[in-house]
Amino acid sequence: MLKELDADSWVSERRSSLDDVSAPVRDIIENVRNNGDSALYEYAKKFDKIDLEDICVSREEIDSAYEEADGRLVEFLIEAEARISEFHELQKREDLWLREVQPGIVLGVKTTPLERIGCYVPGGRASYPSTALMTAVPARVAGVSEICACTPPPGNPLTIVAFDIAGVDEIYRVGGAQAIAAMALGTESIKPVQKIVGPGNTFVTAAKMMLRDYAEIDFPAGPSEIGIIADDSAVPEFLAADILAQAEHDPNSACVLITTDRGTAEATIAELKAKAGISPRKEIIFAALENSGYIIADDLADAVSLSDMIAPEHLSIQVRDPMSVLNRVRNAGSIFVGPNTPVACGDYASGTNHVLPTAGYARVYSGLNVSHFCKTSTVQMIDREGLTEISDIVINLAEAEGLHAHADSVRERLKLRK
Repeated sequence: MLKELDADSWVSERRSSLDDVSAPVRDIIENVRNNGDSALYEYAKKFDKIDLEDICVSREEIDSAYEEADGRLVEFLIEAEARISEFHELQKREDLWLREVQPGIVLGVKTTPLERIGCYVPGGRASYPSTALMTAVPARVAGVSEICACTPPPGNPLTIVAFDIAGVDEIYRVGGAQAIAAMALGTESIKPVQKIVGPGNTFVTAAKMMLRDYAEIDFPAGPSEIGIIADDSAVPEFLAADILAQAEHDPNSACVLITTDRGTAEATIAELKAKAGISPRKEIIFAALENSGYIIADDLADAVSLSDMIAPEHLSIQVRDPMSVLNRVRNAGSIFVGPNTPVACGDYASGTNHVLPTAGYARVYSGLNVSHFCKTSTVQMIDREGLTEISDIVINLAEAEGLHAHADSVRERLKLRK
């Protein structure tokens, strides 16, 4: 059950887990590099216990997945996709903006979507059709030309349907580190991509980090986490429910309750003891709770500082005045404000993205969004008046750096013609 934690050591332990799998992941990457598709079939048999006939999911199989899936769930996926699309449309930048910053000098930014990206959706202990939407929809909204996706075999029908609803062009039955290697390096069946997005276990996350020379990634997105900031007004039943919801993801998931009130921590632990044992996924929950704990903060300012140190993937704020806490938070993947905002809403239906940085990486990374699928180029347009205005700056600084041809490239334009 929950134990009292030290924030610094907890974050260090979360990050060090990637080092533990680096050697086997490196072997998998080299096998895929050298043997392509045959390595993927080999790993499907070894890890997934499946003799695959084809790693590619055909259009006929996608149509069959629709027939096999629960029709009502398909309707919910369609509604969820609409909500996710609507929120991500709000994030789109102008394709091109130009501003005259002073007479004769026009500056701007041109935004260009990536051409080909890869989505990874886990499928081990559970299926995640919602993650298919979360990874692919922002790419489609951004205008990415080709979206491919990998998920472990045999491929959950609802996940395959979700990929199709989200606009994925190619679907492959490949899981684990080998899927990341295939998308980054390319095989006979899978063309390499420019960027790979999506969560996964420590093997998947380590592979993403190792292959960044070949394909950019979103961020390290490993086993799920929640941090909760609570005072004595928080409802222990809600706190326990939110902890259980994250703990049931994976044995390596982790939950941290930061509270100013020891009584709230004790009441939450009592709720967990009463409910964890009757959950259908209790074995996973108990394992995850071993990675979890609570911290007693001196006050809410201290609680925010501790939370920022942890930089949780999900941060729930359940205090009397949540906006005062929200305004002070600096590090969190996604923030859930108030007692009636469970993390599960962001997982499925509110429209925000649930692919988020873990293991403290929310200190420096943002959660998945439309910008992840675009690149920008600065633009400048300068006429003679503008060139004259900044010529002294350019000429003198260039010569100070010993770059005389730089200076001359300005002089030539000023002396030749108007």
